[in-house]
Amino acid sequence: MYQNVKAQLVQTLEEISSAGLLKNERAIESPQGPHIRFQQKELLNFCSNNYLGLSSDPRLIRSSQEALETFGFGMSSVRFICGTQTIHLELESKISKLLSREATILFPSCFDANGAIFEVLLTDADAVISDELNHASIIDGIRLSKAVRYRYRNRDMHDLEKQLSQCSSARRRLIVTDGVFSMDGSYAPLQQICDLAERYDALVMVDDSHAVGFTGKTGAGTPELFGVSDRVDIISGTLGKALGGASGGYISAHKEIVDLLRQRARPYLFSNALAPSIVSASLTALELVEQGSDLREGLARNAFHFRSKMSEAGFTLLPGEHPIVPIMFEDEHQAKQMAEIMLDLGIYVVAFSYPVVPLGRARIRVQLSAAHSPKDIDLCVAAFVQARDILSAN
Repeated sequence: MYQNVKAQLVQTLEEISSAGLLKNERAIESPQGPHIRFQQKELLNFCSNNYLGLSSDPRLIRSSQEALETFGFGMSSVRFICGTQTIHLELESKISKLLSREATILFPSCFDANGAIFEVLLTDADAVISDELNHASIIDGIRLSKAVRYRYRNRDMHDLEKQLSQCSSARRRLIVTDGVFSMDGSYAPLQQICDLAERYDALVMVDDSHAVGFTGKTGAGTPELFGVSDRVDIISGTLGKALGGASGGYISAHKEIVDLLRQRARPYLFSNALAPSIVSASLTALELVEQGSDLREGLARNAFHFRSKMSEAGFTLLPGEHPIVPIMFEDEHQAKQMAEIMLDLGIYVVAFSYPVVPLGRARIRVQLSAAHSPKDIDLCVAAFVQARDILSAN
């Protein structure tokens, strides 16, 4: 039987490859950071979610090592059996404090968190209204629920209102959006979303994975940035980006929502609890966020510096202030060739093209870190210029 299946799978893989969509993993030989090693070559890394530069921070490493000695390697259990330690509860409490929420529940990943919330909260009597560019985990999570699904154009408040008006008879209405759209580096207009939610009696959920830890005055994310912390009902997020870059996700919300998730969320009930070393290091990351704004301010300076230098060099950028900076190309092959030349020049970046992004909107997504130095950024800009010259010469 498998010989027939194998032939079909090979054909599918060949189709993916011929379309230029084959994803190849590059095995890094060093810790994650602004400087990495690949195939015994030193590279500057500009495509990591390591926004605060904490992925290999010695303070997180020490915290993780101490937790291994104190709490062990793994939990060998789900939370409600014997998989909850004091540090799990402490981490949930600290996240709630940072985000000004009543309660928080941890998941193995934010993908799991988003895969849990809709099925638990919504039935076929309810409606969910989702931004068209929301993360795949939100899309898949919505599919697991029986709620009636509506989709509005990216950040289009007129279309959102249109969708809300169409589901006025639903028992519950839930608007869900990314706080930051990861391919564009653009922010959701949370003030307007909350205004519409109040007008149409809807709940608001924000996936703030690309914001918590470095966006807003205290690093509490986009609700804080836009002054709507008390108007957002549910925040999902990750520990796998700014907060140490390991793994783990969460839902932070009203107490009753979290209490119900503990009873019915399948990824929570049927997955091992987060490893103690990850929990402990994440606690340390949150403490560093709480201690001051140096890392956040350094990241903002780096993003501004890069955006300014690239604009001066004549590149087309999507406007914004976020450390996600898309460099735009009309030709998808050009974007891919640029990324390959950049790698040869010692800069690790990745090109994205259709269907990951809309047709004709190919880009190289650069991501800045607080750990990048001004020299690192200048070298990256110089490599972009050199790669462009090489392409033009060909």
